[in-house]
Amino acid sequence: MERPSNRSYSLRGNRMTRAQSLAMDSKWNQYGLEITNQISINDLFPEKTKVIMEIGSGMGEATAQIALNNPDQGYVAVEMHKPGLGALLLLIIESQINNIKLIREDATYLLANFIEDASLDGIHLLFPDPWPKNRQHKRRMVQSEFVELVAQKLKPAGFIHIATDWQPYADWIKMRFDANPKFSGGIVPRPSWRVLSKFEAQGLKKEHVVTDFRYEKL
Repeated sequence: MERPSNRSYSLRGNRMTRAQSLAMDSKWNQYGLEITNQISINDLFPEKTKVIMEIGSGMGEATAQIALNNPDQGYVAVEMHKPGLGALLLLIIESQINNIKLIREDATYLLANFIEDASLDGIHLLFPDPWPKNRQHKRRMVQSEFVELVAQKLKPAGFIHIATDWQPYADWIKMRFDANPKFSGGIVPRPSWRVLSKFEAQGLKKEHVVTDFRYEKL
């Protein structure tokens, strides 16, 4: 599978702070992964009970806190925005986090080409870009093809947790997962592990309603 022509992410400016640049230069080889061949995610954290892929880790504050709160699990943060990866690296260094690996790649392309089938315990997709305009809907990450790809990569009883503060996108997500017979689940209460990010806090101040989904592979 080639990289999608309709990108689900928007590459904002890649200008990094000096601290982010230094972190990328000095620590990427330790925490970052250069993917050239198919990998088994669980081999990255053989001592952990589960390995979760975080799609779109943004500036990393939520990912870092989730990893700190759950030291028995490994996390693979997939993000295209270099300043975001640099910011997450700074948090990893500051808090001495040892259960996060970073990948800079398109998540759909990564899943389709480099992640072994039935190898993921879980996926977090927290506040993906809703692409609200009708002409942008083809750029939404959650498409029927993505749902099928997730089913292919999750272990049996593996899960995907999605959160969005855009109600039309919530309706879109529910329709596509409910249509796939390989999943059970739906809307769930906010889980205790999902920490409040700056992005979500800004949305709540604007009275956005957040919808959480959890779907498990049958």
